[in-house]
Amino acid sequence: MESQKGYPKTFSVEFFPPKRPEDAGKLRAVREKLASVMRPRFFSVTFGAGGSTQQGTYDTIMDIKQGGYEVAPHLSCIGTTRIGIRALLDDYREAGIRRIVALRGDMPSGMRGPAELRYANELVEFIRAETGEHFHIEVAAYPEFHPQARSAAMDLKNFQRKVEAGANSAITQYFFNADAYLRFVEDCEKMGVTLPIVPGIMPITNYSQLARFSEMCAAEIPRWLSKRLEGFGDDRDSIRSYGEDVVTELCGRLLEAGAPGLHFYCMNQSKPTLAIWENLNLSEINEVPGAGPAASAG
Repeated sequence: MESQKGYPKTFSVEFFPPKRPEDAGKLRAVREKLASVMRPRFFSVTFGAGGSTQQGTYDTIMDIKQGGYEVAPHLSCIGTTRIGIRALLDDYREAGIRRIVALRGDMPSGMRGPAELRYANELVEFIRAETGEHFHIEVAAYPEFHPQARSAAMDLKNFQRKVEAGANSAITQYFFNADAYLRFVEDCEKMGVTLPIVPGIMPITNYSQLARFSEMCAAEIPRWLSKRLEGFGDDRDSIRSYGEDVVTELCGRLLEAGAPGLHFYCMNQSKPTLAIWENLNLSEINEVPGAGPAASAG
């Protein structure tokens, strides 16, 4: 973890685009609550492959940017052409956006094969070729390894390729086993990969939803945790309370070990993330210039 300890702590929050027009106002209120307390370095917004939420992503990105906050669009290469990606990059540059989360993405329903760019490292290379150093490029990391990776070693090599292509930092898939993250960083260090690797954090509020998401992305819920959550049945207050304790402890251990910040998958809610934030007294250590109307866009 020595490679991570020298980086300033960066805290960020992820949204997904509202599905209905009336939800845009709700998300705006969530954003303002999170910003006022956390002053995150940036907000990111997820991206749907094959056009499923691309317009929603763009609209949400622009709304956040117009509010004066630093924002990082997710950009997926699967199901997207070079022309389409180039157009988005041009729009984002024109809007003054300086950060991109570059992902391979999921294969759209009905699509038989990959698009022009097949892997995230190719997307990173394309962004660099088109825009130089304009964008700070975030890429994904998988402490418990990508569900489609042939082996742990291959997954590490794939991550290394993204870094060598020009990534500036990484955000991990969420996990509940701190040792998985610590070992992943150590494995990266052995390969000479020392860029900031920020842990992705998922607050626990709904066990059935969490189990469904975790099944889709192959994020492991440890048996001890799943059994405790199952035991609460439909008692959502108990699930939230226990989940808050578990995730707070996880975050504390990660930061103490030297993690260079936290990236919260807030699920478009403010309370669960703010509860963890306040439990950890993170406002006292968040010295990085935060998102906000006065924040730098650099």
